This record gives sequence, structure tokens and C-alpha cells, in this order.
Amino acid sequence: MPKSDGSEGIWNKLLTSLRGGAHELGEALADSQALRILDQEIRDCDLELRQSRESLAQLMARHKLAERELGESADKVGEYEGYALKALQAGDQPLALEVADKVVQLEAHRREQDGHVAQLAAAAAELRKAIAMAESNIRRLKQQLDTVKATESMQRAQAAVAQRYAGPQSRLQTAVDSLARIKRKQAERGARMEAAAELARQDGGDALERKLREAGILRDEAGAEAVLQRLRQKLPG
Repeated sequence: MPKSDGSEGIWNKLLTSLRGGAHELGEALADSQALRILDQEIRDCDLELRQSRESLAQLMARHKLAERELGESADKVGEYEGYALKALQAGDQPLALEVADKVVQLEAHRREQDGHVAQLAAAAAELRKAIAMAESNIRRLKQQLDTVKATESMQRAQAAVAQRYAGPQSRLQTAVDSLARIKRKQAERGARMEAAAELARQDGGDALERKLREAGILRDEAGAEAVLQRLRQKLPG
């Protein structure tokens, strides 16, 4: 059986790495797409919510109008009941009966109106409840989406900072290393300049002393004659 030279293992690792990268890329695209879809869904919900509020306003207007008509019908019933009483007082039984029949029709119409008003009130209450629930859900969804977006933005910024400033090969680290080298070179240059100045001062002093000795102004206390003179002083008188 032939031995593997390791290329097969390397190739498998490469394929695994590519699959992992593709999976992460796919997840990133899916997450980005999900956020866009959620944004669009929220916009659609906001539009539907505005339409629902308009419908509620129309429903409330119809309810108010129906209540006004119901009140007018009640007034009309009371009016014709008064006519019937007057007919009875006048002894006009046929007229009173005719007016009473009109009252029956008005009361039937008022009952229908009363049911319609109750239906409108119930529909408005139900729609108001649904709108309040939708507003709460949309508000909570917006808060969650804002939190996700803020967290995503913060983590991207943190990753960018970590990628920029972490590791020995980062530009910041390279700049810091360069700064340290510059400081070291400046210190070495300064030391060399100080040493050169010191040497220059020493050389200048030696030359001056030599000139003074040659002129006989400065005695050479380190010479042989100076040593003998010092020894003579030690001899007994």
C-alpha cells in the first residue's frame, strides 16, 4: 500500500476550512437578509397600523352619527306619543290609533338603530384594542431590532479595533517599535556627541598645557628634574 505524502491531509484541511468559511459567509448573508426583511416587515406593519387608525377614526365617526340619529329617533317617538295623547284627549280614536301605529314604526326603527349603535361601539372597541396590541408589538419589535443593530455595530467596531491594534504585526505595534528605535538612535547619537565634545575639550586642554610648558610658564612637575628636587628636600640639612 503506497504511503501518503501528507498532501491528502492538507487538501482535506483546506476543503474543511473553505466549507467553514462558506458556512460563516452564508450565515452572515442570511442574518443581513433577515434584518432587511424585518425592517420591511416593520414598515409594512406601520403602514397597516396607520390604515387601521384611519379605519378606527371612520368607525368612531359613524358611531357618533348613529348615536345622534338614535337620539333624533327617540325625540321623534316622544313627539308622536304626544300627538297620540292629544288625539285621545280630543276623542279622535281613529287618529289616535293611526298615530300610535306611527309610534310603533318609529320604535322599531329606533331599536334597529340602537342595535346598530351597539355594533359600531363594539367594533370600535375591538379595533382600538387590536391597534393598541399592534402598537405594543411593533414598539417591542423595533426596540429589539434597534438593540440587535446597535450590538452588531458595536461588535463590528470592536472587531475592527482588535484587528487593527492586536498582534505583533499591527500598524500600531509597528509604529510603537519604530518610535522606540528612533528614541534609541537619538540617545546613541547624543551620547556620541557628548563623548566627542569631551574628547575635544581634553585635546584642547592638553595642547594648551603643552604650549605653556614650552613657554616656561607652566612647570613640568611630573618630569625627572621635578622628582630630584622633591627628593633633595628630604635629605638631612
